[in-house]
Amino acid sequence: MILKKSLQENMAILDGILPVGKSQDLLVRNFNLGGRCARVYYLDGFLNDVVMERMVSRMFQITPEQIEKTKDLRDFVEKFITYTEVDIYTKTDDVILQILSGKSVFLVDGLEGALAVDLREYPARSVDEPEKERVMRGSRDGFVETIIWNAALIRRRIRDPKLVVEIIHVGKRSQTDVAIVYIEDLVKQDELSIVRSKLGGIQVDSLTMNMESLTECMVKKRWYNPFPKVRYTERPDSAAAAILEGDVVVLVDNAPQAMIMPTTLFSFMEEPNDYYYPPLVGSYIRFVRTAVFFVTLVLSPLWYLAVEYLDKLPPALAFLNVSEPAKVPIIIQLLLLEGAIDVLRLASVNTPNMLGNSLSIIGALLLGEFAVKSGWLVPDTILYMSFIAIASFTQPNIELGYAFKFMRVMILLLTFFFKIWGFALGLLLVLFFVATNKTVTGKGYLYPLIPFNWQALKAHLYRRKLRVK
Repeated sequence: MILKKSLQENMAILDGILPVGKSQDLLVRNFNLGGRCARVYYLDGFLNDVVMERMVSRMFQITPEQIEKTKDLRDFVEKFITYTEVDIYTKTDDVILQILSGKSVFLVDGLEGALAVDLREYPARSVDEPEKERVMRGSRDGFVETIIWNAALIRRRIRDPKLVVEIIHVGKRSQTDVAIVYIEDLVKQDELSIVRSKLGGIQVDSLTMNMESLTECMVKKRWYNPFPKVRYTERPDSAAAAILEGDVVVLVDNAPQAMIMPTTLFSFMEEPNDYYYPPLVGSYIRFVRTAVFFVTLVLSPLWYLAVEYLDKLPPALAFLNVSEPAKVPIIIQLLLLEGAIDVLRLASVNTPNMLGNSLSIIGALLLGEFAVKSGWLVPDTILYMSFIAIASFTQPNIELGYAFKFMRVMILLLTFFFKIWGFALGLLLVLFFVATNKTVTGKGYLYPLIPFNWQALKAHLYRRKLRVK
């Protein structure tokens, strides 16, 4: 529907759609500008009162002669509006969206269309460093829940005229702002087209779970393959680095993360700390983190296998045997500890900060001394599972960490049932899950290993020196 010149008709249209008088945060104000009636729609909580007052006071100085000489809304803006963020809309749906997005919309009798002025003052927290992606050296800012601020944090790092921020709306009811960020001459156009088409083809009422909802709409997941298809980051420097490498970054309003696409298994092995140190130190940090993280995949199954075949191992490996008689089967102990670690993680998330130390002490006593004395656990299982719990935090991506956890439990169970053949089968299944996994754009999960690209693989294996032109 197209707006009319008559203010009364336009008010009847908008008031029939919007909950004017019902919703306490949707406010209207009537004015008289140069002898003509005018109305403004705005949402309480978004409005910058100081700028609004200055703008309206300027409008009150309009004389009847000036308003009569005004041809249309564009002419009105050029003569009387000094504010910069101003747009003109004629379609009712566009006007409704602008109002519900927090913009102030002006209607003037005799002028066709609506004037949308961005006077929003976003409720937002400060750009503090993300808790999960801390660095020992480097930037200390992080994404917040406001998409405009997040785009500005990236723009601050990339002052390239070819940096593009495309905004689309997803969700029939929520109309959530989603931004596609890329550099025109660096991004692969086929991958960009796939991302665009998938975002444009999403048919949902709202993104109820925010970025996770968007990911589920874009990727058809196989429930049995837990490996993540998308890499998330809360750091603007990581997002900017990915954009400069030709990747596509997606920002979602109300989400303090960015989605980096496409991504592969090797991409998860990198971290900002690698690049804030010299190449030698950065390569060492990456190697240690990757090696330790992969050790967590097979440590408990290998130890269990060693205990089962202890009589066939050389005497030098006798220390792998349990130090005390086990009243509970070792496999049950390992599975109990796998679950107990997750219970403690969930408890720590929901524990107030003032009680955090108490939870740590209680958890240590329950899983340590008391569990051993009661006969439920032996010190050996606690030792190996403690190392796994600590080492799992070397990987900042939570989804990949849980994927490795599920794979470890699968290998452990197969080893219990089929011994050494089960262990080998478990490793083959892990390779199968990784090899058959696909990213959002369809790229293989093991690229650049499969298909092989040595130049790209080197960049993932070690920290390369910055190229100076």
